[in-house]
Amino acid sequence: MTQENGAGRDDDGLPVAEAELEPAVLDLFEDYRAGFDDFDADALADCFAYPNVIWQFGKGNVFADDEELLENIEKLLAALDKEGVVASDYEVLASYVGGDTAVATLSWTQSDKLGEPVIEFTCHYHLLYDGDTWRIAMIVNEP
Repeated sequence: MTQENGAGRDDDGLPVAEAELEPAVLDLFEDYRAGFDDFDADALADCFAYPNVIWQFGKGNVFADDEELLENIEKLLAALDKEGVVASDYEVLASYVGGDTAVATLSWTQSDKLGEPVIEFTCHYHLLYDGDTWRIAMIVNEP
């Protein structure tokens, strides 16, 4: 399970990340996206390792178990519903997989029923392979 994604170097000789991830990691993000589209808090919580950390608005929150995280997810889903979000899509901007850890930067667009973007943001994910599947250990949301 070792894969490093790098497309070489740009014109200035700096490393360029290639936005590719191995299928098992992409499966995690597809499950995560589907959880948002289905407004399924349990499916979203299943994507996480415990404990996990979510950094947003300059503050880190540690969630020891799915019960703690579910409370946060349910509030988030209620806010998305209020904003009229019905679909989420992402683009992998950068990634690295090495051994039982991976990092990925995703750009998200959450849209309304007309397909118009309502929310756009970027998140950085640190993932762990727990022996049979990839899980999210930490998310850092860009401000």
